[in-house]
Amino acid sequence: MFDAGPVTARRAFVDLHCHTNASFDSLSNPARVARIAAARGLTHLAITDHDRIDGALRARDAAPTGLTILVGEEIRTREGDLIGLFLDEPVPPGLSAAEAILAVRGQGGLVGIPHPFDRFRGSLLRDETMIAVAAEADWIEGHNARLIGSGNERAAALARELARPAVAVSDAHTLIEVGTASTALDGDPSTPAGLLAALAGRIDLQPGRGSILLRAVTPMAKLIQLVRGNGRIRPVDHPVAR
Repeated sequence: MFDAGPVTARRAFVDLHCHTNASFDSLSNPARVARIAAARGLTHLAITDHDRIDGALRARDAAPTGLTILVGEEIRTREGDLIGLFLDEPVPPGLSAAEAILAVRGQGGLVGIPHPFDRFRGSLLRDETMIAVAAEADWIEGHNARLIGSGNERAAALARELARPAVAVSDAHTLIEVGTASTALDGDPSTPAGLLAALAGRIDLQPGRGSILLRAVTPMAKLIQLVRGNGRIRPVDHPVAR
């Protein structure tokens, strides 16, 4: 599936943005996400559900040999979304971006900027004053498989301008999207220090394109599932992160 030149024992294939049914807009069972990621050649998968980490913990417990699950969260801040990785506790939504970054750092975690110029989602850099926040991040999504329009090109250019690593991610909300895009790295990105070291070395983006149709229909399908399964939607269990 991946083509990043000669593959060695130290080469890692990483997707740093993926959702499970712990997110309000995904139907994907965490254990199945982990199995499919491994079957598609990923060695590391960050589960980054909206404003919660319980799906990531379930995926981590179910991960097959050869796949490392990185526990993360897509955090809704007042200014836009952030990715936090290597978390022990969820970071609450509604903080400022600066406060959310401090909360992630306080857990020893790392911070990424997701889909920074997506006009249809909670993108942090819709406000140019937030460029300074992007400069504090550990990586920027230079290619998000779900992004529509020219946002990926702008994100990659911003990463170069700020001298931040650019990564490719699937932002998968369905099983078919898992691993659609990923990043090949040298080293062992299983820890914060390991991921930072890998991002500082050779990076090969594995870009792909998610389905616009799936992006459109999945939230509605999740809504129907919740209504049928519970009789009502419980916001505490399924926080709306957009």
